[in-house]
Amino acid sequence: MNQSPKEVAGRRAAEFVTDGMTLGLGTGSTVYFTLLALSERIRAGHLRVRGVPTSLDTERKALELGIPLATLDEVESLDLCIDGADEIDGDFAMVKGGGGALLREKVVASIARRVVIVVGPEKVVPRLGTTFALPVEVAPFARPVVRRALAKLGCEPKLRTTRDGATYLTDNHNEILDCRFASGIADVPALERAIDAIPGVVESGLFVGLAHALVIGHPDGRAEVRQR
Repeated sequence: MNQSPKEVAGRRAAEFVTDGMTLGLGTGSTVYFTLLALSERIRAGHLRVRGVPTSLDTERKALELGIPLATLDEVESLDLCIDGADEIDGDFAMVKGGGGALLREKVVASIARRVVIVVGPEKVVPRLGTTFALPVEVAPFARPVVRRALAKLGCEPKLRTTRDGATYLTDNHNEILDCRFASGIADVPALERAIDAIPGVVESGLFVGLAHALVIGHPDGRAEVRQR
């Protein structure tokens, strides 16, 4: 019987967590299964941890599941961060931000000693930007300037909206431009630098050099673990 690759990957990643850790808790449907697995161990009395959530959604879910939380005021570094990705390539470079949490996710990952990424097999790609638009978080005031600058980098930027047509806002009250590259992203580090240099850009969804391990869930119940 087929299993959910998201659940397979999310629960396997929870096995990296040991007693006493301070964790970065990522955002998304795959990480939700990590939260469930951690909650079960906490409730059974087998695990004491605290987590820094990467979104208001994760904060709410963690509190509902009884996972103790901490803030960045209280911690300077994290033992481990577990998060998902919209795309990840063979160099462990990623596109993230489909859920709109890219800024907080990158901040949290940047202070983690180890970052574990959980995905289904369809998220592993030979070239970034081929299956998913690159999210770029922008200050609303600067959106016209940023949109024109991004277009000059070879993409088609589209303002993210909600289902009812309103402008989507992140937890930080910024907007997101989702950028389509016709042939994908040829040079990921160079593009990340170029986007970061545009005034008005808050953060890009390119994550380079941050992931240490990758857990790929498969429908047959296998959890494939790759190390960088």
